[in-house]
Amino acid sequence: MSEIFNSDFYSKLNMLRFPLRISNATGLSGSRKSNAKGNSVEFSDFREYRLGDDIRRIDWNAYGRFDKLYVKLFMEEKEGLFNIFVDNSASMNYGENSKGVCALRIAGILSYLVLSAGDRLSVNLMRDGSLTCHNNLSQMQAFPKCLQYLEESVFTGNGQILESIKSKEFRGSGLSFVITDCFTDDMEDICKYLRFKNQDIVIIHVLAEEEINPVLDGTLNLVDMEDGSALKATMSQSLIRTYKKNLKKFYEDMESLCRRNKATYIKVNSSDSLDAIVFGAMAVLK
Repeated sequence: MSEIFNSDFYSKLNMLRFPLRISNATGLSGSRKSNAKGNSVEFSDFREYRLGDDIRRIDWNAYGRFDKLYVKLFMEEKEGLFNIFVDNSASMNYGENSKGVCALRIAGILSYLVLSAGDRLSVNLMRDGSLTCHNNLSQMQAFPKCLQYLEESVFTGNGQILESIKSKEFRGSGLSFVITDCFTDDMEDICKYLRFKNQDIVIIHVLAEEEINPVLDGTLNLVDMEDGSALKATMSQSLIRTYKKNLKKFYEDMESLCRRNKATYIKVNSSDSLDAIVFGAMAVLK
């Protein structure tokens, strides 16, 4: 895992200690509170004490027996259900600092945050309208296998993100992260579908530095990485100004779309450092 999940990646993980926001968690007994109404405080299970837990929930009898701190869980306490969807289409394999590598690192960071909080995770890779899934991950023992699964992914083919997500079997409400370059006309429908499936939504929009600040000259034959279509263009300062104006509108349209659908929107430059991504762009998740 030398290229994607390198020593810099692991050093940043050791600095991460914040819970991901989720408003509609459901599932098995765990560490996160459900929004379900009612006054049930029926005892359900134990788990090991974690820093920040309410010390009033510590079971001292269990401590006397096992010499470890355990907290009591009750029926209204549910583990969070998280989905990470990664766009594996060919357009993500672009940039000196690849959008795809950046997306996988973000997915790895999110996986760490979810698993370290004791929540349940599904990692989903999207390509050509289909989905490959690594489901029902829980606890930190699953983290190395999760990174291996991510690193073995290949960026090729078409996106068709909406079709991919529709093939997912959602089990209850939760939070879904969609990591993509948003080169699709279906982002509105994607958000609406995820809302229909009772998902809170985070769209992580990854573009390469070459797409954000193009430095091109002369007459070029631009080829679409997914469908192979070509466009001949003669680069000029005027054309680059027009391009940047359209890029600004692209970002604004995505922000507006996410607001309409109550989704969190995060912009990422694939050339940004992990520090900038984790403690800058992704700080909104705290």
